[in-house]
Amino acid sequence: MSPTAEFEHVTPILRVADFDAALAYYEHALGFTLAWRDGRFGCVRRGHVTLMLSEGSQGSPGTWVYLDVSDVDQLYQELLRTRARIRHPPTNFPWGSRELHVFDLDAHVFRFGCAAPAGEPLGEWLDEAGTRWTPQPDGRWQRVD
Repeated sequence: MSPTAEFEHVTPILRVADFDAALAYYEHALGFTLAWRDGRFGCVRRGHVTLMLSEGSQGSPGTWVYLDVSDVDQLYQELLRTRARIRHPPTNFPWGSRELHVFDLDAHVFRFGCAAPAGEPLGEWLDEAGTRWTPQPDGRWQRVD
């Protein structure tokens, strides 16, 4: 029997329309730093998270990426100060996560999440189309009109 390969980490490659504009947003609004760059392709880093940015290739706008963070509420306060494009404020969800959703300039959505505090109320979900849903006691979701 051969050994099983261990997965180490993941680095999404996100397509951007304008590398320089995207880089400026990631640095100034989201707090990432440039790790390296080769023309219109490069990598940004914050903590243990790395993201590659590729101008005009490798991916599609509107990708959703989940990033574990230590404190969503603290990050939310930081991102309010930097004027990041907040999609959905910190919210508790039935799957045990407290999440903050943020757009980049190319409609990618970052779901920053940490463990939801026990006993706190659940919030609405905002789907891809911008429709709001509220969790029901039976586990289903009801559209909010």
